[in-house]
Amino acid sequence: MKKVYKGNILFTKEKDRFEILGNGYVAVDDNGRVTGVAKDLAALDCDGAEVRDFGDCLLIPAMNDLHVHASQYRNQGLAMDLELLPWLTRYTFPEETRYADTQYAERMYRRFVRDLWRFGTMRACVFATIHTESTRLLMRLFKEAGMGAFVGKVGMNRNCPEALKEPVEEMVSGYESLLKEDTASGLVRPIITPRFIPSCTREMLQACGELAAKYQCPVQSHLSENKAEIMMVRELEPESTCYGDAYDRYGLFGQTPTVMAHCVWTEGEELELMQRRGVTVAHCPTSNFNVASGMAPIRTLLNAGLRIGLGSDISGGHDLSIFRMMVYAIQVSKMHYQQHHTQAFLTLSEAFWMATKVGGSFFGRVGSFEPGYEFDALVIDDSDLNHSNYSLLERLERYIYLGDDRHIRHRFCRGKEIEVKELRS
Repeated sequence: MKKVYKGNILFTKEKDRFEILGNGYVAVDDNGRVTGVAKDLAALDCDGAEVRDFGDCLLIPAMNDLHVHASQYRNQGLAMDLELLPWLTRYTFPEETRYADTQYAERMYRRFVRDLWRFGTMRACVFATIHTESTRLLMRLFKEAGMGAFVGKVGMNRNCPEALKEPVEEMVSGYESLLKEDTASGLVRPIITPRFIPSCTREMLQACGELAAKYQCPVQSHLSENKAEIMMVRELEPESTCYGDAYDRYGLFGQTPTVMAHCVWTEGEELELMQRRGVTVAHCPTSNFNVASGMAPIRTLLNAGLRIGLGSDISGGHDLSIFRMMVYAIQVSKMHYQQHHTQAFLTLSEAFWMATKVGGSFFGRVGSFEPGYEFDALVIDDSDLNHSNYSLLERLERYIYLGDDRHIRHRFCRGKEIEVKELRS
């Protein structure tokens, strides 16, 4: 039987404007997909359906995080005075070695999944570690929670501690065992995850590309984040014409659905290659500042027609909230505008569209309330934000800038209300 949800509905079909229905209705079928949105219940043909009224709350699509390292969850807010490569060596790699211990992994991953839920993120592209059993555990925790995720067992075998180097054959067999897991629902699936070019030999990259092609798996990695990193790629892959081409040569750049994080220094041939291959960008503004990478030229990438979502990039980033990523993305674009004065900065609707519809599109028909989209939604009670006399759009803007997880009353993923219990310390 269909379910109908009533509330103050806001979502973005297109990047330039919000769809707004005060006291509107969303109808959802038994498969968790939206069948219609209307101001008038009679227009939805839902006779006999259960109507759940959220009163004066805001009803919006749930958040999507296109780039986050679950194994760095414990390091949030540490070493924010270092650049990328020393940050990896001194803090990140030592923490990731601890995930060989599945008991430690379970303790941290349970907290990580609950915090994603707490901040209203119902789908995520996640880096785990090289450890197959800990990665399997993380997939299981997402399944138990009822949340969506692409979970990556990280491939790496050079320029890292010995404890994080994995032979290519073991990486392949580990992935193939994960691919045998029950993924019938499609909510939780493996994603091929070479960490980045500097940490993968040619044999590792070739094997990752072959896995992606053989099993038609999506791919995630990092691209043009930091100038020192780009110089390393030029030395390690001298035949490649750009960083993106180094991935492309191994079948890791849009041959299957691909998301690349950062793209701070993407331009020219690399940008054109991303256009041709349909590669999605995960914009991670806090991380780009924290590890001193720079300001991604998001307006340039948008104007080029690239699909751009948002990522928290814990723990290069220090905040799991995608609502905060919207704020930071707008602020970064304003700083870019102040430097160049050639392109307009991001609008609220563009940032919201990136966080919901574009980010959701990597997981299927997710991120909007249009018919046929999976009902991933948040119910926001902003009554204590002094919202009287503000329009619905102004109320949403104030929540994005001023609100927090305590204002999220209900969370839905694929039509099911999601509850993740408190964890014991």
